[in-house]
Amino acid sequence: MAAARIGFIGLGRMGVPMAGNLLRAGFEVSGYDVNAQTGRELAARPGFERAESAQACVASAHVVVLMLPDSKVVDGLLWEAPGLAAAMQSGTLVVDMGSSDPLHSRSNAERLGARGLDFIDAPVSGGVKRAIDGTLAIMVGGPKAAFERAEPVLQAMGKTLIHVGAAGAGHAVKALNNYVSAAGLIAVSEALVAAEKFGIDPHVVNRVFNASTGRNNTTELKVEDFMLSKRYDSGFALALMRKDVQTAAQFIDGMGTPGRFARECLGVAAAAEEALGAGADHTAVHAYFAALPGT
Repeated sequence: MAAARIGFIGLGRMGVPMAGNLLRAGFEVSGYDVNAQTGRELAARPGFERAESAQACVASAHVVVLMLPDSKVVDGLLWEAPGLAAAMQSGTLVVDMGSSDPLHSRSNAERLGARGLDFIDAPVSGGVKRAIDGTLAIMVGGPKAAFERAEPVLQAMGKTLIHVGAAGAGHAVKALNNYVSAAGLIAVSEALVAAEKFGIDPHVVNRVFNASTGRNNTTELKVEDFMLSKRYDSGFALALMRKDVQTAAQFIDGMGTPGRFARECLGVAAAAEEALGAGADHTAVHAYFAALPGT
């Protein structure tokens, strides 16, 4: 598998270091992004070739990695003429590593399978830092045989690989994970603003959280560096957090299971996004609560 040729589409902040780690692992990578300015730092790397089109990127690939924003983009790229599905050679493995909708992923697996193409959904968690380090957590949905085929590729980009179920399961778990993470960030932001209003040093409050049962990803990694410092530049957009919570809420509703709190979190994320404007970092939810009337 080390000689496999990878077609990598989506050379954004996550895609560039992920593609770089594939090159480091000895894979040949053909890369493409609609923005011709992205991924230029890969140009001089041995084994990398910049494709002139998405179709050219996948034409001779054994494995195609899609690191794209959502299902709308993935579906359009796969199926709208000329469509990547028609450009790939039979037996190609398609790996959707973005934040797609689980039901769309299940549908894409079926449609690609009918064309003799394999599919797994393999979204990631860990952000840009862990993409650079090659230590991403990757949750995979799809047939076990396809997962095993993809393992050498995924191991070049991630430290923890978990096969979570059939096609679409990876994206379902990713959305649910990001919803739980967002819920923690919202709760911590509210709590810190209230504590400071009472006159308690929020740095001390966060120390207590981290020594107690309130400890979570936000208290450990975000509060001091990005929130109380008022930098609000962790590198993950509030718009993406809102989108992930929206995907999770829609998934929960589709399962017919209780989703009241997910909808509440989605409302907070949407309101904060509207108030803070385009480009706001997700850690700026803290600033949103601090600026609300009454605080």
